[in-house]
Amino acid sequence: MPDAKPGRVRYSILLMLFLVTTITFADRSSLSVAGSAMQAGLGIDAVTLGYIFSAFGWAYVIGQIPGGWLFDRFGTKPVYTLALFIWSALTLLQGFVGWLPTTWAVTSMFLLRLLVGFASAPCFPGNARIIASWFPSAERATATAISSSAQYAATALFAPLMGWVVQAMGWQSVFIVLGCLGLALSFLWLTQLHGPRQHPRIEAAELAHLERGGALIDLEGQRGSAGGSQWRYLGLLLRQRTMIGIYLGQYCNNAITYFFLTWFPVYLVQARGMSIIGAGFAAALPAISGCVGGVLGGLLSDGMVRRGHSLTLARKLPMVFGLLLSSSLVLCIFVEGDTAVVALMALAFFGKGLGSLGWTLVADTSPRQILGLSGGLFNTFGNLAAITTPIVIGYLVSLTGSFDGALAYVGLNALLAVVSFGLIVGQIRRVELDEGASGSTSGSAS
Repeated sequence: MPDAKPGRVRYSILLMLFLVTTITFADRSSLSVAGSAMQAGLGIDAVTLGYIFSAFGWAYVIGQIPGGWLFDRFGTKPVYTLALFIWSALTLLQGFVGWLPTTWAVTSMFLLRLLVGFASAPCFPGNARIIASWFPSAERATATAISSSAQYAATALFAPLMGWVVQAMGWQSVFIVLGCLGLALSFLWLTQLHGPRQHPRIEAAELAHLERGGALIDLEGQRGSAGGSQWRYLGLLLRQRTMIGIYLGQYCNNAITYFFLTWFPVYLVQARGMSIIGAGFAAALPAISGCVGGVLGGLLSDGMVRRGHSLTLARKLPMVFGLLLSSSLVLCIFVEGDTAVVALMALAFFGKGLGSLGWTLVADTSPRQILGLSGGLFNTFGNLAAITTPIVIGYLVSLTGSFDGALAYVGLNALLAVVSFGLIVGQIRRVELDEGASGSTSGSAS
């Protein structure tokens, strides 16, 4: 008798991940849409705006490793649900800082962005845990790419909408709308998220399919198994050449992300003379291209695995080629027309999406006992760019009066990501802890 066809419960989990990650990035990029109007309304300069942009990143980085540890210790559902509720409430509060005197408004916005960053820190380590437990190896890159493409979908969906909100109702309204959406989603998340063995709708055929394909279906049942001793494994992770390459590559890759999430709409308004609502719509096309590239990169990588190519080639080829395409955004320095700028940005973000398989590498290579901790360390390195990129660009714009240096800086980071993922990262295989923290590895990723 042929095996029963596996069900599709895992795709409903993926849909929830996509929705939550979309709201995460909409909250994260809300300030970029409101930034130009807020800068004018509060009378602040580019350097001050750059520091406010960076506030999210400072706390986001600090919260990564503790957030990953919380997942490993207490499980995904309670930690993720609480984080989603808190960061949505904090986003809502940002809508009221405009009522304060200017100094208090700037200080309050900076502090609230710090708190949003800290509350949002568990998001991507949580996504990595959920995908590792719900998807076998041959589907993992596609699932990761779809959930990660939400960062582009957030801009494609919300940038035009939020641009209209700013123009019609003022910059404060952006935060109120997004905060309310996130609060509503947190209650839906609470009722829908379950581990594979705990899900009320999963059937035996799908559970067997997941287990046979290498999904870590008992990950939630193992929480707390490493306890406080997890911290000694940081040294193990930092001694692995593959992990170092992944971390450095993600930092450079995220420099592109945070240009797009912070300064890109401001660039369109101030350097290209677009209206706020026009910049919102213009930002949507590169975002859509990034979303398409992200899904295509996952499909291509998993397709190569199914056709028998090595995991190393299947993961690294789309990443290297995509990030080479991303460096094309530097050509915006040399073109005049707005259409050409948007087209080049669309090409660059298509490439960035194609090459955004970093979280897949984390799921493929991290020790399964400390997957949350490993994901937190990965995101710590990657999101240092959330601090440096907005500030560096703020100073470059302030000192030169132009965005040319900023575009060159972002393009250089794309090329450095190619070097990191293509050359420093070695063979893709899982780091094992069966010999303590000795740093040994064994077996291929499963």
